Amino acid sequence: MSTIVITIISLCAIGIISAVILYFVAQKFKVEEDPRIDIVEGLLPGANCGGCGYPGCRGLAEAAVKADSLEGIFCPVGGAETMSKVAGALGREVKTEAPKIAVVKCNGSCTNRPRTNCYDGARSCAVEHSLYIGETGCSYGCLGCGDCVAACPFDAIHMSPDTQLPVVEDDKCVACGACVKACPRNIIELRYKGPKNRRVFVSCVNKDKGGIARKACKVACIGCGKCAKECPFGAITVENNLAYIDFTKCRLCRKCVAVCPTGAIHEVNFPPRKTETDAVKANPAAQSPQPTAPAENTGTLSDQTAFTATREKPETSPASATQPEITQSDAIPEAIGTIRENPTLQTREAVEKPMAQNEIPATRKMQEARNEESEKQK
Repeated sequence: MSTIVITIISLCAIGIISAVILYFVAQKFKVEEDPRIDIVEGLLPGANCGGCGYPGCRGLAEAAVKADSLEGIFCPVGGAETMSKVAGALGREVKTEAPKIAVVKCNGSCTNRPRTNCYDGARSCAVEHSLYIGETGCSYGCLGCGDCVAACPFDAIHMSPDTQLPVVEDDKCVACGACVKACPRNIIELRYKGPKNRRVFVSCVNKDKGGIARKACKVACIGCGKCAKECPFGAITVENNLAYIDFTKCRLCRKCVAVCPTGAIHEVNFPPRKTETDAVKANPAAQSPQPTAPAENTGTLSDQTAFTATREKPETSPASATQPEITQSDAIPEAIGTIRENPTLQTREAVEKPMAQNEIPATRKMQEARNEESEKQK
């Protein structure tokens, strides 16, 4: 009995002594933590997605408290509103950053990019990418296994059953970047949402030459450079047979979309372009014909007989009230080298010396020739 009691007392004494030693050691080597870290962590959404580049919201809170400024520290889930609250709690200023969204830069659907074989292995983009180029002739495009869907913690991306390509939902995506890290072919990029969620981007990552890329996919970028020449803001560069639009310089003019020969440049959430029919409906007056003044015939004929043979008899119209009365002396000058046709001077009104219906106006030489012929006949 005494042995059991001694054992219990000994264990209790050892425990008490160990606790006292641990207490003094903890007090000696304890690290005081800034209480602001807990405050900042409470302001964060708590998604722990890692989209900020730190290990969870606690890591971002520690970095924000220890850093001298909040430049480069941003929570994609909370956005600018959350970062403003963090800056207010720390007494600092934060720059407003435009919201971003994940963009899938591949348009190789089943129609545009035909399948050449069938993959019968583990349904993973990482595994298939490590084995071979994939089920199509494009070694850069989407593999369609859905690694990005499995990596998204917000259920903002899913595979389309029609195109077999990932589709991002604008209202759910927080630009955490999980899908970007999960894609082995780097076809997903974080870009600015743009005003009214409008954005323009090249939906292709194929770096092969134009003919090879077009053979693998109908809508592949062929690196022709027409978009770069058309862009007035210098936002497009062509490198390694592939065009890229810098979203920090793009002004959404959409001129590059119109000149792309393969349709590789996509415009998202834009209103439909106005056609010629719509423009006519909006402005009917633009389509009505405008009255045109009759053109004056400036052609001349050197031969009077040829002139009368080729000229058609014009229709006469009544003279206006302001048109002066024309006489034979006014209509046919004595010295005339050429005859100019001017239908606007024709009239049915009476003249001083009426001429025969088919009589040709005569010049001085012609009149003298007629007089000589009449004298010979007499």
